[in-house]
Amino acid sequence: MYFFGVNNIKELVNSCFQGKEPWQIVTITSTSVLTSVWLWNFIFQDESLIERAKKQFFNLRNYIPAIQNKIDQELDKISQTFALEALQRIKDVPFVLKLPENGLEPSKILELVKQSVQLGDYDWKNGKVSGAIYRIDTDLLQLMGDIYGIASYTNPLHPDIFPGICKMEAEVVRIACNLFHGDDDTCGTMSSGGTESILLACKAYRDYAKQVKGIKNPEMVLPVTAHSAFDKAAQYLKIKVRIVPVNQHSYTACIKSMEKAITSNTIMLVGSTPNFPYGTMDNIKAISDLGVKYNIPVHVDACLGGFLICFMPHAGFDVPYFDFRLPGVTSISADTHKYAYAPKGSSIILYRNKKLRHHQFTISTDWPGGIYGSPTVSGSRAGGIIASCWASLMYFGYDGYLESTKKIIETTKYIEQKLRKLDGIFIFGTPATSVIAFGSNDFHIYKLSEALNVKGWNLNTLQFPCGVHLCVTYVHTQPGVADQFLNDFETELNIILTNPEIPIEGKVNI
Repeated sequence: MYFFGVNNIKELVNSCFQGKEPWQIVTITSTSVLTSVWLWNFIFQDESLIERAKKQFFNLRNYIPAIQNKIDQELDKISQTFALEALQRIKDVPFVLKLPENGLEPSKILELVKQSVQLGDYDWKNGKVSGAIYRIDTDLLQLMGDIYGIASYTNPLHPDIFPGICKMEAEVVRIACNLFHGDDDTCGTMSSGGTESILLACKAYRDYAKQVKGIKNPEMVLPVTAHSAFDKAAQYLKIKVRIVPVNQHSYTACIKSMEKAITSNTIMLVGSTPNFPYGTMDNIKAISDLGVKYNIPVHVDACLGGFLICFMPHAGFDVPYFDFRLPGVTSISADTHKYAYAPKGSSIILYRNKKLRHHQFTISTDWPGGIYGSPTVSGSRAGGIIASCWASLMYFGYDGYLESTKKIIETTKYIEQKLRKLDGIFIFGTPATSVIAFGSNDFHIYKLSEALNVKGWNLNTLQFPCGVHLCVTYVHTQPGVADQFLNDFETELNIILTNPEIPIEGKVNI
């Protein structure tokens, strides 16, 4: 059969070139090869053909004045709305545009700082905000302020000068390793936030794949619900992203699609616990199994709910395995500045072993300033943040986090159960931790978001499909907050259902 095919090809080629002069044969061959190479490069670029077609389609507006003018008018309206809202939030407080001639007194500086910090209309202290503010504890705030003052000048880039800060970072990482069921080989670093933790994991796997597996065109496979930080990392690090859909009813990653998306260039698989849009938890065990089957690292993004979900089993809630107990899980990102209640600018990236973490580091050996190495994106890092994060962990302890988790999850389930009884809306999937996402088949859900916004609630809007979510924090566990949200929700929902012609207004128009 093989020789039969080869002979057929030879006959086809000979018949094509029969009667042709040498220069014609050379020209046809060269043109065919160059055309094939061009087509291959055109079709199989890092950016898909569909994405490029979309961009070209929208670029056509530059050549059709009527369409361009209409789009520009709408964009101008939205831009003006954003600018007006931003100025309204400032409330006529003047901007400082240059240094004062003489230094200000500390009392005056404190007055100006308080004035700026207190700007804004949302009552975040009383639970009117989704996420963002995860706990208000005046004693903790005072403690962190004092500690940051003590450690504000420290920098772990200089371990010989500030060994104590490096010790604190190591202790924070080891505590997290234990919470996520790592062993003696499990390790990691602190970072400035979830985005950096994710970027560092992507960098580690890209370099590991290149040096160990020889992969020169890296790809990562992730569900469409994975955090946009992965897309940012892909842009920075030149990694191709293969997006897989979520299951229609559960809104969790489609495992069959994920397996089909795996290629010889795949450097990592991604799952979320939970994802940001819907608060649902991907089937990490199934993703772990894929990682083991194809020898591909698996990253679990627990940035949002990591410091809830690791306490949930002891708080009385069933949670499937998602951490280092699964053999395929090789890294976990978790934000300490969310449900660990550390100051903003602190997160953790953990690896199963030092071999993987090694590829996260950046080392320059040929610099005239000496050998330069840094574990994260930043060179210098704020030792005050590390010390304050360490202090937060010490302040609450295991029992404190357990009590906090129990209250948050109970409040989340209470709100979810009440919302499921309402007509006109539905809940996306099953909330795994603290995020409840809702939509509607009867009206545009942004109408409800805008109506609640008028009542002082700041919620998160979603797209593809349109939805809205509430991220429950410890602030929402205060007496009466959940019921006030539910009462306002039901009131505005009934108004919309009886007046379907209400237009969508405000910034959600975008």
